[in-house]
Amino acid sequence: MAGKPAPKKNLSAIKRIRQSEKHELRNQSMKTRMKTYIKRLEAAMPAKNKDDIEKILRETIKVISSAASKGIIHKNTASRKISRITKQVNAALA
Repeated sequence: MAGKPAPKKNLSAIKRIRQSEKHELRNQSMKTRMKTYIKRLEAAMPAKNKDDIEKILRETIKVISSAASKGIIHKNTASRKISRITKQVNAALA
């Protein structure tokens, strides 16, 4: 049966574990923020208030692009997400 591996003993492995835990928290925070902005945008669409929707869209695109530039999500994933939400906004405002 596979259980947890024994804790590492050498210093570089211990440091790598510390770093990966920090990165995991940072990445999770950014992904959550990105999802929150997307949900906020989708919630604003039924109101059809053009100024609010465009403002939230700009903020959402900024957050998604930031996540891609930091390597949290792949650049093509970011591009796909931006394309899809922009398409939704254009359809909602048309």
